[in-house]
Amino acid sequence: MKEQIDRIDMRILEHIQLDATMSLGTLADQLGLSKSACWRRIQKMEDSGVIQHRVTVIDPEKLGLDLTCFIFVRTNQHTSDWSNTFKQTVSDITEVIEVYRMSGDVDYLIKALVKDMKDYDRLYQSLIKAELFDVSAGFVMETLKHSHAIPLPTQ
Repeated sequence: MKEQIDRIDMRILEHIQLDATMSLGTLADQLGLSKSACWRRIQKMEDSGVIQHRVTVIDPEKLGLDLTCFIFVRTNQHTSDWSNTFKQTVSDITEVIEVYRMSGDVDYLIKALVKDMKDYDRLYQSLIKAELFDVSAGFVMETLKHSHAIPLPTQ
């Protein structure tokens, strides 16, 4: 069921997805709400799952993770046993930060952060333990746009 989000909730989301460290008092002042009303709305959105997590965004390059890879996986196995093995395999690889089951020519798209090509090869060796049919990868040369903010619907 789709959560009922009003204009005020949308404004709260707009502010906190850009800066989750903003104090409740500052946020409430900017929105013309009392602290308690603002807090109740945030709690309601957290309880309903609209707000899933509050996180700190870290620059991977500052930690030596200079290579972003998009890994394209095709499989000829579509059983639940294979799927469970694949899910466990990608879950166990800490460098894998996103995995999507896709439609089209590629069955799965994986995003990973690694130090260098040698580190990618180590990840690849772990990944192929899931008995994959075809694996290819693309490596990011330049990031033109990157955002954690989701587009909020206008009302």
